[in-house]
Order: sequence, then C-alpha cells, then structure tokens
Amino acid sequence: MAPIKPVRAWRYNSRLSAGIENLTSPLFDVVSEKQRQVLYQNPYNSIHLSVPQGEDAAERARRLLEEWKRNGTLEQDPLPGIYGYYQYFSLPGSPREYCRKGFICHIKAYDWSENVVLRHESTIPAAVNDRIELLEKTQLHVSPTHGLYQDNDFELESYLDESMRKPLYEIEDYQGVREVLSVIHDFNVIGKFIAKLQDQQVILADGHHRYESSLVYRKRQAAADPEHTGEEPYNFHLMYLTNAASDNLMILPTHRLIRGVDDWNDNDLLQKLEPYFTIRPLENPYDVPEIIAGKPWAFGLLLKEGACKLRLKPEVLESMTWHFPEVVKRLDLTVLHYFVIEKALGIPGRDQRKSEKISFSRNFTQCVTEVAGGKAQAALITNAVRMHEIQTVCRSGYTLPQKSTYFYPKAIAGFLFSSIQAGDSDLPQCLAF
Repeated sequence: MAPIKPVRAWRYNSRLSAGIENLTSPLFDVVSEKQRQVLYQNPYNSIHLSVPQGEDAAERARRLLEEWKRNGTLEQDPLPGIYGYYQYFSLPGSPREYCRKGFICHIKAYDWSENVVLRHESTIPAAVNDRIELLEKTQLHVSPTHGLYQDNDFELESYLDESMRKPLYEIEDYQGVREVLSVIHDFNVIGKFIAKLQDQQVILADGHHRYESSLVYRKRQAAADPEHTGEEPYNFHLMYLTNAASDNLMILPTHRLIRGVDDWNDNDLLQKLEPYFTIRPLENPYDVPEIIAGKPWAFGLLLKEGACKLRLKPEVLESMTWHFPEVVKRLDLTVLHYFVIEKALGIPGRDQRKSEKISFSRNFTQCVTEVAGGKAQAALITNAVRMHEIQTVCRSGYTLPQKSTYFYPKAIAGFLFSSIQAGDSDLPQCLAF
C-alpha cells in the first residue's frame, strides 16, 4: 500500500561536504529568525533553498538551484540508494543515550482519502501555500518529512546498522544531536525495504505542510499531463521513515500561548473555567510539568499573577458538542481546545486553526517567561501526546489540533536533496525496482 523507491540524491560536492556541518539547517518551521540571519551569511548553506529570503523568494531559490547544479556545487549520486539516517540524542534528567534509527527514500504522495499515508493533525493554510510555491519553482525536496512504519521484528535495522559502518556524514547539529547519514546501494537489500513497506500504512509524524504541498503539486501536474501514469517523478515525496515499534521515538509536549484576547481579566477566565475544571492554585509555576505528568485531562495554566493546575471534572465530558468519535473526544488536547479555548476563551473550534491569538511552544521555560513578562496573557501547559493516541486518531479518520506533537529530534536539511524534475530521478534501466 505504501510504495517506496530509492533516491538518486543531489548532495554537496566532496570539497564542500568536508564541512557539511556548516551547510545544514533546521527545518523551515522551526528555524528562528536569529538562526536564519546567521545561516544566510554562508552562501552555500541549505537555508537558501529551504527558506529563501527577499522578494520572489521561490524564484530566487530556483535560480540558485540551477546555478549550483551547473557549477558543481551540487552533484547527483550516480546510483539510487536508500539513505540510512540515525539520530543520537539524550533528554534532560536521563542518563540514557537514545538512537532513532530510520532511512530516507521516495514515497508516493497519496491523497489523505486513500488511507495509505495517514495524518494525525491539521495544517495551517498559509504555511502550506508557502511550501507549494517553493516546490513548484524548484521541483526539489530540500528536507525529508518524518513518517512511521511498523516492524515489530526490526528486520531492517541490521541492514541499516551495517551501512552505518561507513557513514557519509557525521555531525553534531544545532540541537546537540549527533546526526549520521549512510547509503545502501545493494539491489537485493533495497528490495527488502520495498517489500517491508508495500503492505503498510504510514503515519505522518512530522512535516504535514510539506507533504500536503506535494499532494497539491502532484494533482496539478497530473491534471496538466495527458499521459499521466502515476509513476512520474512529481508523484513522489521525500520521507524519513522510522519504526513505530521502537522505544527510541520521543514525543515532546507542545504548549499553547494566548495573546490578544480582548478585555482580558485573569479572574474572569478562572470563573469561566470553574464549571468544567477543578482548579488548584500552585505556589511555584515551575512545578507544573511534574504535577500534571501522567494525569489524564490535567493541564497547567500560567497567568500573570500565578499558576494553577486544571483537572477536568469527568462528568462534564458528556457536554462536549464537537462531533468526534469517543476516542477523539477523550484525548487531552481535544479537551483543552474545547473546554478551555472554545468555552472559556471564546475562540470557536472552526477558527482555532487560523487564530492569531493562539501560538505554540515546546519550551516550558519560555512559556513562564512570556507570561511573567506580559508578552502572553496565559500559557496552557500540556502533557505529551502518546504514540498509541496518535495511532488511534489516525485510524479514526480524524485529526488532532495543529501543532499537537513534537517528535524529537527534528530532522535537518542539507544532508541530501531530492529532485522531482523530469530526468533527475530516473533510475538506471537495469534497476527495475
């Protein structure tokens, strides 16, 4: 159900790739303005393709890409491959070193309705439009999205481990994560990867905006192509696939910051919350994550004058009028967005995707600082969404609110690029995958 193909990647030439750590960049939706300005100083950094600057930015990226291909800044690998991608990382308070093991390949960009690639959260329209324009101009995937497959026997890991004995790149990135890239060219081994995925659904973990831009681009190209077969390069998307059965998959919570609500008053908000929640004042806002940890329907509320723990009164769940299946209604984030953001703050569910009053942060300390400093009126602190909840939502056909998950660490841009321009992704005729 999820056909994948090896990639003939474009990569920096050997002279430049000797300093590959100076050419990589964070993904477009997490790179800060400060990081951008530093990265733009390097004329060869991948940021110029992933987040081009200036007017008509997408056209600037197209011209730069053509120049880099022409002058040899980027060179295409002669053989198609499956690219092993390992990320070694640790988490605060834990002595364990995690290793998220996966591989990068092309996957057919299926429409959501086909139930092959499954989404778990909504997208923000403006961000999708930005990615569509860039893809149309450059016909290049600058960074992979992140998908999840299921392999309880971990069959593919032995091949990935073997490829990692001769890595192409190994760096420490901006997150403090050790990033390692390798490649598998063996025809028979690549066939095992294809076979493992062919009967599976894939859950999209990260990169909904980039994947959705691929869907739009594929449909436009197919409509304009009278000889469309479904195998043209524009049908495919670059994805980093990791095993959902692994215990090295980390999902961090994403908190909500509230700004710009008219006639704001902390006490009025608390009164509006009282019918739905048990409210417990807290002396120290920094205790919130520990106090709500592992408790269903429990949230932290940070206000200018102090912090509270909110815990939903179980009997009020039945009053939810959103038309979701029961498994979706009972999720923490559904409860938060209905009873706090819609009912208490007055922002209807239909408007929440585009509301400028809601922003997102995975940094708890930032939330405390912004509320204390008056840059935000409130912060809503959440527990992380769990893997089985994501799978439940995907199978239900519904989605979580936008920015519900933060799979850590993020992939990076710059290790390799995937062209979907006619001719660039052709495979040698002898390799009939």
